[in-house]
Amino acid sequence: MNLFRLFRKEPEEKYTGDVVDLIAEKKYPGGNDGAGETIYYGIYVHDTNTRVGYIDLRLGMNRELYYAGNVGYHIHPIFRGHHYAYEACCVVFRIARDVYKVRELIITCSPENTPSRKTLERLQGELLETVDVPSDHWLYQRGETVKNIYKYTL
Repeated sequence: MNLFRLFRKEPEEKYTGDVVDLIAEKKYPGGNDGAGETIYYGIYVHDTNTRVGYIDLRLGMNRELYYAGNVGYHIHPIFRGHHYAYEACCVVFRIARDVYKVRELIITCSPENTPSRKTLERLQGELLETVDVPSDHWLYQRGETVKNIYKYTL
């Protein structure tokens, strides 16, 4: 038995930006419903071990993703106000375009979520519509009943 192989850590899938770096933490395969693979990344202050949040990239498109979006993110409360979500989206746009050959992404937010709405506007997406979330959607079940739907051409 080769102990080196047993304990060797695979190289991290890391993508760097000017302000933040993204490190892949989990991947889930897609289903047969139009949704593809989902990749979860930790968001780190550039060239540090300071994890400020996470972002996920959801490939494909179906009814669920239209309301939930291809990208979701969360910045831990103590790190908010530094535009880390914006910077992480810029890096994930590059990953989607260059690695996964995606040409368009949908990102959504609740209209009353002002910080997220400002992030999406700063990213210069096209506001497609403000819609009521269907009552059988998991977002509705957790209280998110209206969404702004933004489209980004990469």
